[in-house]
Amino acid sequence: MSELLRLQGRVSELAQGLQVRRVLPAARQRSVGPFVFFDHMGPVHLSADTDSDVGAHPHIGLATVSYLFEGRLLHRDSIGSVQRITPGDINWMTAGRGIVHSERVPDEDRGKDRRLHGLQLWVALPPELEETEPAFQHVAASDIPVCTEPGGAVVRVLVGEALGQRSPVRAASPTLYLDVQLPAHSSWALPAMAREMAIYSPEQALQVNGQDVAAQEMVVLVPGETSAIAAGAQGARFVVIGGAPLAQAVRMWWNYVSVDPQRIAAAARRWNEGGFDAIAGETERVPGPSNFQHLS
Repeated sequence: MSELLRLQGRVSELAQGLQVRRVLPAARQRSVGPFVFFDHMGPVHLSADTDSDVGAHPHIGLATVSYLFEGRLLHRDSIGSVQRITPGDINWMTAGRGIVHSERVPDEDRGKDRRLHGLQLWVALPPELEETEPAFQHVAASDIPVCTEPGGAVVRVLVGEALGQRSPVRAASPTLYLDVQLPAHSSWALPAMAREMAIYSPEQALQVNGQDVAAQEMVVLVPGETSAIAAGAQGARFVVIGGAPLAQAVRMWWNYVSVDPQRIAAAARRWNEGGFDAIAGETERVPGPSNFQHLS
């Protein structure tokens, strides 16, 4: 039996009182399919006076994929999108040549105790799409296809195609993103649905091919092989990510992704000099790092 490739991630503070675990990129695994960034935020109880807003900041060369288990966020961006994100929804924002967005507490939750738990992932765009026009997609939880497998596994197809179901999200390249729930003491044979795949359980331990896997530990699966996933007494909820591997290695710096470091340096300079389109009604800008001159 092959030993599993495990990624534990590192914890940092995204906003006041809001810690995130960054699992990708990792030294041992820079990407899984097109996914180059994997942040797990929470689960956390935020007090009424906690400022967890993330103000206006830019992106290029990627798509952000936001998914909540608990809580609510308000997304605004520079192409005019205003969207409340609730548990089970998928937000897919294509940055392309450049977009600015913010993620804030909705007005109805501001000044109240609240819970927040979710994932934010980045997908690297294919090189030929890095300069595409920015765009935004929102798919409500009720529009995500769901299927129940033998043994009771409930699978939500968030992005891509699996088990005869296809997500309405329009991805830029072959991409797989599933939300799977297993009943207590059950198991599921996870087929090889993509060339690269990994699983991550935010809260419950599980077993993969007979090996114990802790909560908040990503496991990269053996390509081309079916994986046996088993839940314990609490059951298990986990996500599957994957897709076609990157056609070309990308650089990541701050909020930018590109195969060309000069494109990243130009975006950094543009933001620091007051460029990028603004978000209607917002004046706050998250300052960018100034050490982009070393990019080459």
